[in-house]
Amino acid sequence: MTTSVRSRVTVADRVRAGALLLGALVQVVAGGLGGSGAFGLSVGQVAQENTTVVMPVPAAFSIWGVIYAALLVLALRGVLPGQPERPVQRATGWWLVASAVLNAGWILAFSAQAVVLAQAVIVGLLVVLAVALARLTAHPADGAADRWMLHGPVALYAGWVSVATVVGAATTGTFLGAPGAGGVATVLGALVLLVTGAIAAAVVARTAGALPYAASVVWALGAIVVMGPPLAVVVAAVVALVAVVAVAVRRVLAAPRGRRVAAAFG
Repeated sequence: MTTSVRSRVTVADRVRAGALLLGALVQVVAGGLGGSGAFGLSVGQVAQENTTVVMPVPAAFSIWGVIYAALLVLALRGVLPGQPERPVQRATGWWLVASAVLNAGWILAFSAQAVVLAQAVIVGLLVVLAVALARLTAHPADGAADRWMLHGPVALYAGWVSVATVVGAATTGTFLGAPGAGGVATVLGALVLLVTGAIAAAVVARTAGALPYAASVVWALGAIVVMGPPLAVVVAAVVALVAVVAVAVRRVLAAPRGRRVAAAFG
């Protein structure tokens, strides 16, 4: 365990912590409304109307409930005494607030069938989460609470959004008139999944929260396989999945026995 240096809490610290808690609550509400179709069609309906060869099985999207719950815990902890003024909170807080705003915006846009806008928003969300995760990597976890209630939630979120961005790009292509199935779509889908797996494996090798990040990527890739796409897409997804798992296992086992949890969660 390391002990981070804390300075005096400021008004700006409290505002940031409060904004993050509000953002976490907004995400929960927006996610529920988006799933119900309150903004137009439900997110699932829009996805099914623009299906592609890399679409995950619908049940996979239940991971959003886990992500929202984890982010709510993260935000609640962030307002507790001694937390808002921590350097790690200052380094990541506003980026996580931005992620909450972008996620809610994506739900609104996608439900309203503004699919191109939604794709632009989720790309922005991925960039914001990448920055937040990089900043967490620069601030090693200060004990188990950081691993489970800060690094873990952000990494889980970033891993899922990494694959969701790729799936969204395929959905956007179909929305714009590109074929969602067939030879070309299958080849492109397989190639994109291989590239996604390679990038995800590289992230797992060096980021904080390696295990949660890998878990959500594996969940997404496995859900694509379960959906029953063409064989080439199945093979690509399995290869990508195995690569991510192999790197995650190697990273954990390479750490000293007493440091393996730290290596897995950062």
